Amino acid sequence: MSTYKNLIGKDVNFLTTDPDNAQAEGQIWYNSTSNVFKDLITLNAWSNGGNLSTEHRDTSAAGTQTAGLCFSGSPPSGGITATEEYNGSGWGTGGALNTARRGAARFSASTQTAGLVFGGSGPPNPTVLNATEEYNGTAWTSVNNLPAVKYIHFGAGIQTAALSAGGYSGTAALATTEEYDGTNWSAGNAMGTARYSGGSAGTQTAGLIFGGTPPETAATEEYDGTNWTAGGSMLTAKRYCAGCGTQDAALVFGAGPTAIVKTEKYDGTSWTETADMGIAQKAHGGAGSQSAALSCGGESPSSTGLVTQEFNSSSTVFTSAAFSSGGSLNTLRGENFGYAGTQTAGVAFGGFAPSVPGATGKTESYNGTSFSEVNDMNTARWDISGDGPSSAAITAGGNGPNAQTEEWNGTSWTEVADLSTARRARTSGTQAAAIVGGGKDPVTAATEEWNGSSWTAGGAMNTPRGAGGQAGPQTATIVASGTQDPPNVGNVENYNGTSWTEDSDVVTPVRACQAAGQQDDLLLMAGTGAPSGYTQRWNGTSWVTDVNLGYNGSGGAGNGPSTAALNTGGGATTTVEYSPETTALNIKTITTS
Repeated sequence: MSTYKNLIGKDVNFLTTDPDNAQAEGQIWYNSTSNVFKDLITLNAWSNGGNLSTEHRDTSAAGTQTAGLCFSGSPPSGGITATEEYNGSGWGTGGALNTARRGAARFSASTQTAGLVFGGSGPPNPTVLNATEEYNGTAWTSVNNLPAVKYIHFGAGIQTAALSAGGYSGTAALATTEEYDGTNWSAGNAMGTARYSGGSAGTQTAGLIFGGTPPETAATEEYDGTNWTAGGSMLTAKRYCAGCGTQDAALVFGAGPTAIVKTEKYDGTSWTETADMGIAQKAHGGAGSQSAALSCGGESPSSTGLVTQEFNSSSTVFTSAAFSSGGSLNTLRGENFGYAGTQTAGVAFGGFAPSVPGATGKTESYNGTSFSEVNDMNTARWDISGDGPSSAAITAGGNGPNAQTEEWNGTSWTEVADLSTARRARTSGTQAAAIVGGGKDPVTAATEEWNGSSWTAGGAMNTPRGAGGQAGPQTATIVASGTQDPPNVGNVENYNGTSWTEDSDVVTPVRACQAAGQQDDLLLMAGTGAPSGYTQRWNGTSWVTDVNLGYNGSGGAGNGPSTAALNTGGGATTTVEYSPETTALNIKTITTS
């Protein structure tokens, strides 16, 4: 009789604790602590990634799940030049295309540092294009054009060996095939059926196309570098879909004309259904592999072109980073106010309250579940921030402008020495060592340092601004973005206790934003000048987008570590709390049922 070891090649191990790595996949073990048999199995699932910073509808994508590209598209018509780069968490700004376009090959087979785009439709819309460009990870360069104009076509391969198939000429569906060798395009044999607006995968010598046209089709065709032959049909006819992977391990996800969540896998012979997307998408970009795919842009039920989703076929369960609902403020307030403390122990104060209407000094204590009214500030004010623990907060300045500084002891506020220069300000640090950088009315670069009893001048910022995001202690402060009334500035500066140093700009310049974290680990939340609920993250080296707040949030208050941030208020009583992405092995208990 065959044993488990004969079949699998491994014993059933007796363990006191479960394995902590994916090498145990496919094994069975007995946990002697819980007295059960267990195994580690593969899970297919979609999770959310950081939103794009620019709407990309009818867009193209390339690369991998951890090094992706999203480029071109329409917001909602015409064509755009925007390129964004994905690092597996969020999107950063890439080099702009030379030719604005939408509807270029949905899967433009290439990488983040060796990209390729060809065809599409550009403004004035519709103008069908044959323009081809190559990307080197920094900038796009125009190269030799396709032999004929086309858009919403199929694309596969790499920058030096690409495939273009089908598409729409502006008047008719096409069956033509073109091959790119890194310099020139040449004609290949025609597809079996003229079509456009489907999905594709694979390489120049092992290509795959599926779906498309109207009416929608489920047909699949395979290319061997010379000829096209019929492959297995998809389970559901679709167009406006995206795909990725190889000829014998492909993935198709989303579709239209009404956005759907359906996902299918191809094994080189037949398609099978797998896990649905979390958010329906159509006319989106697809990249990556069958086991680690990336979906970006397009259109969803909310009509946003900012959505990013990741597909993983893995023994690891991925739980997306997310903002979840916290307790609601008792007083609706905005125009930027203060919050000091953390997700579980904080205090909110000041702001502009429509119920007053005007500046408010109302203060509320937060216990991680609900806000409770406590003693008011001595001076009602807005356009401020605050810092410190929930029992020892500090804030300075505000509208007017005013110069008052106040400290909170967990019960009441006490006025202490004024700022040297009144301003609408951002305050970070502690009651023993705080800092105000820049400010408004008028816009200034002046810095002041607090030593527990008085304010003194610090080094001036390089770029004057107010209404930015400020965080960190007095000797390691960061100020990101803000405004000069106008314009918004994307500039970021770090303070070392003496002087300010310029650092990399944010992805999207904003004002009336909130900051959480430190000099090398910052979450910048919301802000006017960006999509509703927009967030962007700094890791000390680069800026990328992060997950959406789930509400507007501009003009609110925020604080905490960047990985456990809290954002509250801003034209609403809403509070949201951030939790980072987590991973865990998909360990299952074996039962007889």
